[in-house]
Amino acid sequence: MTKRTGKTPTLADVARAAGTSTAVVSYVMNNGPRPVAAATRERVLAAAAELNYRPNRIARALRSRTTGVVGLILADASNPYFGALARHIEQTLDEHEKLTLIGNAGYSADRQEHLVDRFLAAQVDGLVIVSADGGTDVGAQARQAGVPTVYVHNQPAGGQGPSVTADNDAAVRQAVDHLRGHGHTRIAFLAGPQDAGPVGRRRATWEEAVAGTDALLLRCAYARAAAAALTGRLIGEGAMPQALITATDEQAIGVLAAARAHGLPAPDRLAVISLDGTPDSAYTAPALTVTEQPLHAMARHAVALLLDSASPQPPPPAPLILRQSCGCTPV
Repeated sequence: MTKRTGKTPTLADVARAAGTSTAVVSYVMNNGPRPVAAATRERVLAAAAELNYRPNRIARALRSRTTGVVGLILADASNPYFGALARHIEQTLDEHEKLTLIGNAGYSADRQEHLVDRFLAAQVDGLVIVSADGGTDVGAQARQAGVPTVYVHNQPAGGQGPSVTADNDAAVRQAVDHLRGHGHTRIAFLAGPQDAGPVGRRRATWEEAVAGTDALLLRCAYARAAAAALTGRLIGEGAMPQALITATDEQAIGVLAAARAHGLPAPDRLAVISLDGTPDSAYTAPALTVTEQPLHAMARHAVALLLDSASPQPPPPAPLILRQSCGCTPV
């Protein structure tokens, strides 16, 4: 057994321990460019593990002109929806042996642009942007620098690069039809402060689906506290609708919490469906019915577009997950 020392092991140390050349060790560590016999490969990997050898990423970058790093910009890292999406993207990039660096835009278009500058300065191999509403096409800046870019969840107005979203139109229509199946004829919609991005498209589809009715459009920030405050005020005024579709789970959770605090039973007097489907949605009281965004499929398609020049595909569906908040009986 090779004795470990305090010195950081090198490629040459692994080669000596494995009884082979540094070139062969390099082929094993880099999966090419030349094949290595299975027995030799196992011997090299065993020697590397024994010596606790880690390839020098900087040296590899200088040789290959790539860093093996992809930048991921999130609209808001504190939002569970974006957190869950980031986890799927990171896992998919890891399957391609890419390291993910995450930046939080905090719903700021200026911060998002700053992060693109920082990631380009770090010479990332690509950018995945979960875009903040109302920003410019920062992906164009990356593409001009020769860095591939893909938008996920939202693409700025006028954006030209590849993008991956769910079929939000079908999700909204599905939610409206389901609430109608429970006998509701006035189905309200809780949107965000403005109509940019996916929420704006969801609101527009809702308006088409409920055309000819006096359904109510509500607005608040994408936060539980904001939705709870709005719900409490509407209940106090006797103006709370009996059926509601929320643009996000964060809003839906706030609505249900406020309804419970003010003694308004859900779903008996307030039926709710949300359009995100984050993991938290299964643990509200009552459990939240959602149209679940296909985050895994979105992540895999985004990474394929970024790394493999895959062809664009139709938006994947967001299936309706039936729980109790809409009025369905638990199975």
